[in-house]
Amino acid sequence: MTVLETVHNFDDGPMPTGVSVSSAGRVFVNFPKWGDDVPFTVAEIRDGKVVPFPDQAMNDPSGDDDATAFVSVQSIVVDPADRLWVLDTGAPMFRETGPGGPKLVCIDLGTDTVVQTITFDPAVALPTTYLNDVRFDLRRGSAGVAYITDSSDQGPNGLIVVDLASGQAWRRLHEHPSTKALQPPDFLPIVEGSPFLERPADGPAKPVLMGADGIAIAADGSRVYYCPLASRRWYSVSACALADRDISDDEVAATVVDEGDKGGASDGLETDDKGRLYLTSGEHNAVLRRLPDGTFETVAHDPRLLWPDTMSVADGYLYVTANQLHRQDKYQRGKDLRRYPYALFRVPIDAGPVRLMH
Repeated sequence: MTVLETVHNFDDGPMPTGVSVSSAGRVFVNFPKWGDDVPFTVAEIRDGKVVPFPDQAMNDPSGDDDATAFVSVQSIVVDPADRLWVLDTGAPMFRETGPGGPKLVCIDLGTDTVVQTITFDPAVALPTTYLNDVRFDLRRGSAGVAYITDSSDQGPNGLIVVDLASGQAWRRLHEHPSTKALQPPDFLPIVEGSPFLERPADGPAKPVLMGADGIAIAADGSRVYYCPLASRRWYSVSACALADRDISDDEVAATVVDEGDKGGASDGLETDDKGRLYLTSGEHNAVLRRLPDGTFETVAHDPRLLWPDTMSVADGYLYVTANQLHRQDKYQRGKDLRRYPYALFRVPIDAGPVRLMH
């Protein structure tokens, strides 16, 4: 177990969720619109400062359905070709979405310009859909595929598969039990010594219902791993089955494997090129990893890891955000208990990112 290195402290402004790091060491973060004042939802950390990316105009949407600007971004991911993909929920404050809001946007990091925008049919990105995280395999099809989790806490859950050449997308594992939140008495998460529940200022507490959230792809591209946020279990499914539009949903579901108890609720999953799988553990202020032989070990355990959220592997390091999500007022009887700084950390892992490309 190694010591966390602070990459950046967020001493003011909104809470970050996603992080991704390019091959040149550029660090990107994002800030979803969950109630904080969010002047820009996608940013780059340059010379210690957080600046809008690619510019402020791209972060100024005309409405929740603006297909030409970022509305409320949950995740950003640098793909194997070193392009930045922006996963836009189109759902500020978890509002229902309309066509044009939920989208996947590709930015060329050589020119910092948008080169592709994929919007989703309402039958794929449902009004209740919350696009949470995404991974890429550029070897499939003519331009690759993306795998996205729908973590909605107010509608169906599942995975979304995107053909990057055509922009066509389809849902898989729609409402499959492996994509769904567990509830008490089957699951009661404990964070900082207290049950993690939705606790309004007045009225009864309710379970957290976020489904399929974290996602990662095996180093050889054969399996896609995913986990509901409200669960200590995680699962994998055949990537070939997900990407094959000609087989039935039942045939896809038949390839699902229950990967077991991972010891705590996870917001994020990641993999490295040595075949190891990383899991955040918000219940334990930790990041764990599973080795190819199935054993688990602790990568980092630190009281500053207050809700470790998203991870990114780059240049021998694992990056992870810590954003105190569980201290938001909706979980704390109407009182916002978050305290600056939010943080971006990294730990050396002696491995690189998974790069599935021709």
